[in-house]
Amino acid sequence: MRIRIVGAGAMGRGIAQWAAAGGHTVELCDVRPEAVTAAVDFVRSMLERAVQKGRMPAGDMAAALDRLVPLDDPWAPGPEVGLVIEAVREDLDTKAEVFGKLEEALPDSAVFATNTSSLSVTRIGASLRDPGRLAGLHFFNPVPLMRIVEVVPGATTRPGIPQVLTELVESCGHRAVTVADTPGFLVNHAGRGLVTEALALLEESVAEPAGIDRIARDVLGLRMGPFELMDLTGLDVTAAVIDSIWQGFRHENRLRPSYLTPNRVTAGLHGRKTGQGWFAYGPEAPAAAPEPPVTGDADRPVFVADGAYAQDAVALRAALTAAGATVGTGPAPTEGALVMVPVWGTTVAAAVASAGLPADRTFGVDPLAPAGRRRVLAVTPASDPAAARDARAVLARAADGEDAWPVSMVRDTAGSVAQRLLASVVSVAASIAERSLATPADIDLAVTTGLGYPAGPLAWGDRIGAARMLELQRSLHATTGDDRYRPTRWLTERAQLGLPLTAPGTSPADCA
Repeated sequence: MRIRIVGAGAMGRGIAQWAAAGGHTVELCDVRPEAVTAAVDFVRSMLERAVQKGRMPAGDMAAALDRLVPLDDPWAPGPEVGLVIEAVREDLDTKAEVFGKLEEALPDSAVFATNTSSLSVTRIGASLRDPGRLAGLHFFNPVPLMRIVEVVPGATTRPGIPQVLTELVESCGHRAVTVADTPGFLVNHAGRGLVTEALALLEESVAEPAGIDRIARDVLGLRMGPFELMDLTGLDVTAAVIDSIWQGFRHENRLRPSYLTPNRVTAGLHGRKTGQGWFAYGPEAPAAAPEPPVTGDADRPVFVADGAYAQDAVALRAALTAAGATVGTGPAPTEGALVMVPVWGTTVAAAVASAGLPADRTFGVDPLAPAGRRRVLAVTPASDPAAARDARAVLARAADGEDAWPVSMVRDTAGSVAQRLLASVVSVAASIAERSLATPADIDLAVTTGLGYPAGPLAWGDRIGAARMLELQRSLHATTGDDRYRPTRWLTERAQLGLPLTAPGTSPADCA
């Protein structure tokens, strides 16, 4: 296929490299001729690097460069062009003007695609004489390495076009997911679950950014914590995406922004690119503060109280016993013993009140199995500091031959940190599925490929179990009274029917 790419910036040159390497003839153009020259030089350097690293034969590089055609005039006639990919700046009027000129220059058979990441495909297409020829083709930067592309049909896109674009994407070695023309499309929408909940935890002083990031990495298995991720992306960009998706979905509580971000954006605390975000960067930045050392009495007796699930208490007792801790076996804690409660969607304070436990020495433990090695201890405003240090020391104990467990201490909150982050990630993905914005398989594929999560959010929920995830969300909702935690219909139905979260399920159309 002959493809014309309009816009030779970072995205346009990346798409050009990907398409030329995939066997297509690529016309690369821009209203600034110098940008085209720079883009061709950049593509050449990237392909040369791939050859040097053994990822591409030299002959394939030469062939790809032969297929890359610099074009002086973006609006030049192109009778053989089958597809146009627009990659100009994110401005509706600019994109409409580009497609209007292309409509005059190119044959009616050419398919138009916009690489917009935030604008409505339908609104862009509305400016055309034939809006049915336009769809979204959203790549991620850097294009050759981010092997996922969102195919976004607008409200009037002709039915066959998404399939044509999907086949093109997959023929060049990337994966394609089809998603409705809604704010954030799929990847950016699904990604809000993690960062909005992390900001909510910070609002409530549950833990500091570094502490939340440690738990996200070591308990959930994420490659980057949410605050590290915001600093990498840029808080100005992240905040704008959060706001636009929240507004686009008519102030859906599940996507609610934080009051913390506007002042930080105004102050220029954008992250790596400004040298200061949630963390400091650069050669003069102070080293990250280490975690406080474990100083308590690891031999203090412990009583493990039952939580929402009996197996959580059984597992915690077994782990502490295996590490040599003194774990009580009676029906109630002995005098002076520490009390540990595995919390699932609830608070330590609620357990103290309902079971008559000693407030000064009762602590919460997150029963989520860690992806790495970290345990999380929740303290309440009534906790005795010395008892808390002892509880941390007990939790840090390891079986013979193993390293001690790092233990994060956080403020008591419903569900603790990891559960709230996971519940939000799963909930936002489930809300995408129940609105039929994308299929369950595409949701999980897009998130694992585009965001690097260790599992797709729906498959992740299935690892926990739909019934247990539903109990977590019901408990969070009941404990906080906040509608951001209300269970989705998708989760509720599947828990009640014994279906996995990844199952599309039967629709009325299937029965017609």
